[in-house]
Amino acid sequence: MPSTIDGPTQLSPARIRLALLALAMGGFGIGSTEFVAMGLLPNLAEDLLPNLYAVSPASANAQAGWLISAYALGVVVGAPTIAAAAARWPRKQLLLVLLTAFTLGTIASALLPTFDLVLGARFVAALPHGAYFGIASLVAADLMGPGKRARGVALVLSGLTIANVVGVPAITWLGQAAGWRTAYLAVALIFVVTFVAVALAVPLQAGDPAATMRNELRAFGRIQVWFALSIGAIGFGGLFAVYTYVAPLVTEVTGLGAGLVPIVLVVVGLGMTVGNFVGGALADRSVRRSMYVFFVVLIVSLLALALTAQFVVGLLASLFMIGAAASALSPTIQTRLMDVAHGSQSIGAALNHSALNIGNSLGALLGGAAIAAGLGYVAPAWIGLGLSVLGLVLAFVTFGIDRSRRRSGRVVPYGTATIAVPMR
Repeated sequence: MPSTIDGPTQLSPARIRLALLALAMGGFGIGSTEFVAMGLLPNLAEDLLPNLYAVSPASANAQAGWLISAYALGVVVGAPTIAAAAARWPRKQLLLVLLTAFTLGTIASALLPTFDLVLGARFVAALPHGAYFGIASLVAADLMGPGKRARGVALVLSGLTIANVVGVPAITWLGQAAGWRTAYLAVALIFVVTFVAVALAVPLQAGDPAATMRNELRAFGRIQVWFALSIGAIGFGGLFAVYTYVAPLVTEVTGLGAGLVPIVLVVVGLGMTVGNFVGGALADRSVRRSMYVFFVVLIVSLLALALTAQFVVGLLASLFMIGAAASALSPTIQTRLMDVAHGSQSIGAALNHSALNIGNSLGALLGGAAIAAGLGYVAPAWIGLGLSVLGLVLAFVTFGIDRSRRRSGRVVPYGTATIAVPMR
């Protein structure tokens, strides 16, 4: 079916596919800039923290994990701020501004000389992250049409998951061979190419003319929004507690060479890619069941990793399933947020990435603390397991509230509006 953007202009299926591909390319660049640090963590630690690395590589690796946490915190700050402030902007123009910011922030990350300056650059480079995914998801949902919102979200996120199959391993290899700064310059080039693709392929689409920052921020007055954010932040910490320290896990626990780290990242990326599309399809059928199923799979996979990480087969199988389950939760949680945010669609779509990156930061910090305390590189898997169990508990609570409200009468007031409680 052709799509309509900004009035009567009809888009052909081929044009829609090109637009979706351009949006996914942005996700590819974001996935590359966000996750490449995982594979290059020892390289970053040795170069930026040479004195500490000479005394204790484990402590240097743990401190280098702050770079990942700084990026995650930048997403947390930038997603709601930019989404709320720019909700009325034409969406294509906003996407282009955000891609420009990504490019400049990533170049700064590559060129600045000290750990503290690179730490700040990673925070700044992350500010557009959530807003890009939020706005791109709204554009994709409109292009896909009714009943396919989660699949539209999954298509945008597919760039991020494919980055973990192709981009992150390739750029990790480049960084190991030519230096981590060269790796980040390669990521900046991806953003330049994406800017051109979005400029050429994505149709003009107006923002919400009725949107105001006050209306967008009303989302924070809804208890179910907070539950959805908590589920993403705590539950997704299970993935990042492990993924942040996957390089030393591979080399120190499983005993593989550093040259095989990119192969392990490919396995994780394949799991993420499969999980993303499966999660998008199932979330369009039932957000609730999708969330329950994939949290259980994530919990079992983290347990398997903790028990079998010393074996190559156990490591690879567990990491594949961890990537798949966590990635399947992403479109599920984003769809849930769009359901419960109601009129605050821009900020609702963007907040998912704030939540997931709180999980990123939380997982990286707790995993790093466990390693620095001498508990070993398997300890983050146990921490991730606990975080994912808590995420599942919160999912039961939030949908239990929905059931309670439905029994008491099928509508619930949210802010100034009265709406039907979503129960899918």
